[in-house]
Amino acid sequence: MRDLDVEALASIARQAGVAIMEVRQNGFDVTVKADQSPLTTADTRSNRVILDGLARFFPGEPVICEETAQAPPELRRQWSRCFVVDPLDGTKEFARGSDEFCVCIALVAQGEPVFGVIHAPVTDTLYAGGPRWGAWRRQADGPVEPIRVSPPAPGETLAVLGSVSHPDPRLAAYLDRLPVGYRLVTRGSALKFCAVAEGKAHVYPRLNPTWEWDTAAGHAILLGAGGSLTGPGDAAFPYNKHALLNGPFLARAWKGSDPYPELLVFP
Repeated sequence: MRDLDVEALASIARQAGVAIMEVRQNGFDVTVKADQSPLTTADTRSNRVILDGLARFFPGEPVICEETAQAPPELRRQWSRCFVVDPLDGTKEFARGSDEFCVCIALVAQGEPVFGVIHAPVTDTLYAGGPRWGAWRRQADGPVEPIRVSPPAPGETLAVLGSVSHPDPRLAAYLDRLPVGYRLVTRGSALKFCAVAEGKAHVYPRLNPTWEWDTAAGHAILLGAGGSLTGPGDAAFPYNKHALLNGPFLARAWKGSDPYPELLVFP
């Protein structure tokens, strides 16, 4: 997989971010999809930029994308690898004027995240990485900065990420089982994965459902930064599944033996 053109992938994500910001500046419409989630002009503009870019630089590679019709599972089962795309993650945040939204593009192979890019359009910050590449960030045209998770010291208060738009009333009871204290930090969209990857938080537990396009890019970057993401009981968290809906997961700033096994038992 070292033949992956990561610069092209980063460029596509950044161009999508530019398109989103143009829509934000000029005004946009908001509609509601069949699943009651919002859709804006920025989603569709970003979607077009990404799909056109992937077709240009990675011709023939299949794509799983939030804003396009999904291929049937029988066909997807034949794909050895594919891109997983969320053109605008955090549409609710975008629609209400928050800055916490991003573009997510990931490559997965044999069900595992290989490489991901997340672009935060407001700050023009790009996060990228994967298990064989490491992880890094770059703001605008500045230098590439390697990023790394920062595991908690023994007994340290855990910095726990929670969702701005999708709060879960079960989260407090889940965290109260921990043998150490915690402080909750709320952040929108897949930028929560970036916060763990760059050492600004320790764990991101997600109890309510997500889709594969919500997690694939962040999962890859987190792995590149030295972290991990698994399901309940430390189960694998695969992609291009028969059903694209995800179950609960725990993203964390460490690998291997878990110092807090309580976190792996979900309500």
